[in-house]
Amino acid sequence: MKRLITGIWIWGLCAGAFAQEMSCRYGFSYEISNSPHWGKNKPVITSVYPYSPAQRAELKPFDIIMEVEGTLVTDSVLDDIHLFMNPDSIDIVELTIKNINGIRKVKVKKECKSMLSLSETQLASAFAMYAVEDNYDRLFTCPFVTSLTNDVVDFSEFITFDFVSGNDEQPELAKKINDMIRKELMNKGLQHNPDNPDLLVQIYYSFNKNPNFKPKTTNNEVYIPISRYNVILDRWAKLPLLPPSTIETEAEYILKLGFRLEDRKFVRGRILWECEANELMNESFSIDEYASIHIPLMSMQFPYMKYGRNVQFRLSKKKYNYTGINFSADQISEVASIDHFSPASSAGIIPSDQIDAIADKRMDRTAKQFTSAYHQFILSTLKHRDVSTRFTDANGFPDCIEWDTNKYPMIVKEFSAKKNLTVFSYLFQYAPFINPAGNSTCSIKLRRGKEKLEFILHPEIRSEITVIVD
Repeated sequence: MKRLITGIWIWGLCAGAFAQEMSCRYGFSYEISNSPHWGKNKPVITSVYPYSPAQRAELKPFDIIMEVEGTLVTDSVLDDIHLFMNPDSIDIVELTIKNINGIRKVKVKKECKSMLSLSETQLASAFAMYAVEDNYDRLFTCPFVTSLTNDVVDFSEFITFDFVSGNDEQPELAKKINDMIRKELMNKGLQHNPDNPDLLVQIYYSFNKNPNFKPKTTNNEVYIPISRYNVILDRWAKLPLLPPSTIETEAEYILKLGFRLEDRKFVRGRILWECEANELMNESFSIDEYASIHIPLMSMQFPYMKYGRNVQFRLSKKKYNYTGINFSADQISEVASIDHFSPASSAGIIPSDQIDAIADKRMDRTAKQFTSAYHQFILSTLKHRDVSTRFTDANGFPDCIEWDTNKYPMIVKEFSAKKNLTVFSYLFQYAPFINPAGNSTCSIKLRRGKEKLEFILHPEIRSEITVIVD
């Protein structure tokens, strides 16, 4: 598959009274599809970032970009697609989008900021270990096998679906699984139509004791449950799954779950798409619970499949207090800019204001000093973390550890200690291990020329969660 993935930022140079390098974003990533079933040789959106112009324009993952500013996306356009996506002197780009719901035109406004400023979303990532419970990127893999028809067929031609009816041995379980699939397909724009469906959904599942199971006579290995992310409940679930390297005879149980989409519109009975999971387990487990976690993940590869086997997912989580202040990278205590319609803008804070303190914590240090103190803080407070929560993040850092809930009072003292320079913990002031009072206000003390001012802000808690096929 030919891949051309852009980040959320499109780099450019904006002219003003003084030329200043700016970073601009629409807020989505895309790649060029090589799939004969979805957007062949067209940009397909793979991610839409929270609180971005793309999200406000209601762009969705798997949207196909057919035209940019009225120009059809052809091979010649693809060679310079980044230029077409970022036209000079135009702040709003018009895209023609195709998906299961049809074709529509969308206008996306470019959002630009100085590259010499630091936004609160950037700072929330930089100081993520203050509240790693809610701020991380993490990868996980599921042993799905996904297959497609070899025929050249456009999946956007299929609009409606229904379910195969049969003599299922567990009708209540089948109904639960079908309801999960129904929800996922309708979220993609498909319509449930029992009368004349374009697609028929057929499910299958089993959970059996392994007849070839041979328990080891000696086993000094420590079993570590495998964690998978539950999209519906927004939490990690530890499951009794055995590692992919496990030999089948070493598994006491085998679970299978799959569903396929059958063509009822053009070639009746043709299987268009199918996804199957086979898991080796060391103890009994509910198919219902397994399905509730994995049906949303299995569905992510329809209509646009990226991997036939062993699908890797990336979970990105971020939660922070948003005031709309952008800090100067050169002088961290200076307000570089203020987001429009933000809490800081409504309160009256303006660019060039010099911040003396946030939540009564001094700002009279350099960015380098704050960073150094942050690293020292992480090391000195390891004794207050719960080692049973340790995980490795998507960047390979192996020691992401949540705070010990029994030690919150001690952790609050660490955040309050002046020597720790934890001023940017205001970003996570919603958390009980930082602010046990739970109040939602934040004081900003600053200087505007010779005038000293204090503002009481009511930050907006921003919570960003995205799960994508990585």
